[in-house]
Amino acid sequence: MAISKKYGRTYHYPFSPGTTSDDRIQHNYWELIKDIPELVHTEKLDGENNCLSRLGVFARSHAAPTVSPWTESLRRFWQLIKHDLGHLEIFLENLYAVHSIEYRNLDHHFYVFGVREHDRWLSWEETKFYANMLDLPNVPELQIQTNVSDLKILELEVLNLASGRGIFEPFDIKTGKPTTIEGIVSRNTQSYSVDSFSENVFKYVRKGHVKTDEHWTRNWKRAKLNQEGGNYVDY
Repeated sequence: MAISKKYGRTYHYPFSPGTTSDDRIQHNYWELIKDIPELVHTEKLDGENNCLSRLGVFARSHAAPTVSPWTESLRRFWQLIKHDLGHLEIFLENLYAVHSIEYRNLDHHFYVFGVREHDRWLSWEETKFYANMLDLPNVPELQIQTNVSDLKILELEVLNLASGRGIFEPFDIKTGKPTTIEGIVSRNTQSYSVDSFSENVFKYVRKGHVKTDEHWTRNWKRAKLNQEGGNYVDY
């Protein structure tokens, strides 16, 4: 039995080429998005989904706290803040271990993308507020769109954003060549209930981004930072 509710599965846009057989697609995304006053598009980072709560540090499964070596520094950080979290659950992208993309312009290893409190996901502004309070960065914010009224414009904007390099200088771990960002996550900037997650968050993932296999944890390497030996969260 899970200690807490894990992060919901993010549905793909129908035009997202990076889907696999077990992914879910939000075919009626336009019917949902046209009723959302404001969307924020953020960069989808190639890391591990981690959650910080008063109960521990969790990976994708919330059955038990994680003990992976690439969360060791995050768990030390959690020891300092665990009594301040209350009912907040901080979800972040953990880039400590290199996966399919090697980022060569990182200042930190951990980037917040969501905050949950009880049965609600907090607004994007509240998410940024709490990340700042904890001295953690947010995932890169690429664009905010208000009152989206044209399907084609939305799709073109997502495709345009997804074709960029981002700010972290991503490189393909197999070829060593520069690559585009992994994808885009679009979310309602306002707060919404946990049960309506799939109606408020959508993603676009480029094709062929996964270059790791089930054995990657045996030979994983730590992502380098621009300023090594800096903030205690990162070493």
